[in-house]
Amino acid sequence: MSLLPATTRQVDVLVAQAQSAGHTPSLLIGVVRDGALTHLATAGEHPRPDADLQYRLGSISKTMTATLVMQERDAGRLALDDPLERHLPGTGVGGLTLRQLLGHASGLRREPDGRWWERTEGVDLATLLAGMSAEKIAYPAHRSYHYSNLAYGLLGGVLERITGTPWPELLRERVLEPLGMRRTTYAATEPFACGYVVHPWHDTLREEPRTDTGAMAPAGQLWSTAEDLARWATFLSDPVPQVLAAQTLTEMCVPVAISDPDSWTGGHGLGIELYRQGERVYVGHGGSMPGYVATLTVHRPSRTAVIGFANSYGFGIGGLAQRVLGTVLDAEPALPRPWLPATAPSAEVDEVGGRWWWMGLTLDLTWDAVAGELVARVRGDRESRFTPEGPDRWRGCSGPENGEILSVLRDEAGRAVALDIATFVFARTPDQGP
Repeated sequence: MSLLPATTRQVDVLVAQAQSAGHTPSLLIGVVRDGALTHLATAGEHPRPDADLQYRLGSISKTMTATLVMQERDAGRLALDDPLERHLPGTGVGGLTLRQLLGHASGLRREPDGRWWERTEGVDLATLLAGMSAEKIAYPAHRSYHYSNLAYGLLGGVLERITGTPWPELLRERVLEPLGMRRTTYAATEPFACGYVVHPWHDTLREEPRTDTGAMAPAGQLWSTAEDLARWATFLSDPVPQVLAAQTLTEMCVPVAISDPDSWTGGHGLGIELYRQGERVYVGHGGSMPGYVATLTVHRPSRTAVIGFANSYGFGIGGLAQRVLGTVLDAEPALPRPWLPATAPSAEVDEVGGRWWWMGLTLDLTWDAVAGELVARVRGDRESRFTPEGPDRWRGCSGPENGEILSVLRDEAGRAVALDIATFVFARTPDQGP
């Protein structure tokens, strides 16, 4: 679904203003909606951006590394609470768990030893591991959020040890090829934009090196295009089961750590960054490598996302993406799913539908025939959903009662007279006791 002309004009103006004020040679912002790149706003001529021009993804690569880890978890080859020692023995930080590493809650230092890894040629996994010791832990795990590139180098090592396949090949086989991301590559592949640092006093350009980061590649190596990053944004809003189960991706988007505990506007899930703007929560990740910045910001409920690239280090592309996404959602809110008449529910479902009471509180139980779920709303707003688990037994699958059991209680005549939800007993009339 294309954007309205007035909306595209607003987006184009935001991008043009940002490129001019931010002094970036080349800027591209794309709006993704319902699985399609619906609008591409570009500015700058060095080089002129287009949908097939490669830029560097930087730390957006981490979202793909995390997806590979979750694939291995779902296949039963690892557990998120495994200590690192189980898969990479002898590092000196082996008590940290994979979950802590994924969510930047391990207390591990941000960078590996040596020179700035993003701007120098990388080392192999054996060399990275040989440089590990207990001194790499900055403070005890889960004391607070602390971003760690090093953690993702280690996670890439875990994947290689478990699968026997180097990270680049594993990523290509498991993620890039299934999603048709053919222009997402380990090294720059023509056509690509050169990356720069812009001199602050006279606006000249210094080209930055295009490094092979070796064992640290799972933290930020990849190159991609607007077309391919739009495919990845679509996956984060509507995952392909052959790559990752929908419930696993939802799990990745649950906070592991809050990055700003005083205001709660940002945090990190399992490889996924979280941003709160008012009542909306976006998921995705930012990325930077010398000469490049990138952004991936997704509003999952509306299947709307903004992706972007610029080829100057330090340009504030993440804030721009959130402004653009907010503009689109405000101007063109996603349409609700159309109502359609349903087929008659089963006798059991029909009998338990309607209003129930507990301690003066109402619970309305309706049937979603499309999803095959009971929908429970307390006081008309707190919604929980339940899936069938056996006769008169339902398990919560979302909302406050996620995981809890709803049992239908019957009298001697077999009539449904109460609902037991996690020991809270709802009756048909408000004057019945719990």
